[in-house]
Amino acid sequence: MIHELDATGLLCPLPVLKARKRLLALEAGARLRMRADDPAAVIDVPHFCAEAGYALIESSQDGDVQVYLIEKTA
Repeated sequence: MIHELDATGLLCPLPVLKARKRLLALEAGARLRMRADDPAAVIDVPHFCAEAGYALIESSQDGDVQVYLIEKTA
């Protein structure tokens, strides 16, 4: 199952903080699709995933919005 998080309109560090909160509530193997338009997210989200041990499955651009697919690992 893929959970959705719309972090558009939020500035650093809120997109990552909201992603962390959502991911903590999910079971291992669950995926979170996050949309963010904060320019810092292109640096913050991959760094957050690497530091927290989550897998960044995919990142893409949809106009001015970045879309991240993050998997919660065990």
